[in-house]
Amino acid sequence: MVGTTQQQLAEAVGIKFQQIQKYETGTNRVSASRLWDIAQALEVNVAHFFEGLENGETDASTEDFLTDKEAMELIRSYYTLPENQRRRLFDLARVLSEGVR
Repeated sequence: MVGTTQQQLAEAVGIKFQQIQKYETGTNRVSASRLWDIAQALEVNVAHFFEGLENGETDASTEDFLTDKEAMELIRSYYTLPENQRRRLFDLARVLSEGVR
């Protein structure tokens, strides 16, 4: 969301990018200290990761998206593209989604 690749984030935090993938998919839990490190690397407040949560409940649509295998594969594929191609693909997706609304 902030334009940082898994590899860049992993390097900034001092871990392997595979660990970042495990955090993203929920395979591994993120400790409080690691969450702090990630927030610092992304230059966001730790509270950023909890926005939209009330009383421990999550937004069902976000939860569905994060557990959808196809969506996660799409995200991983997107971040393997060079920056200029990602931008063009993003612009295309935005234009296509406007026709659906």
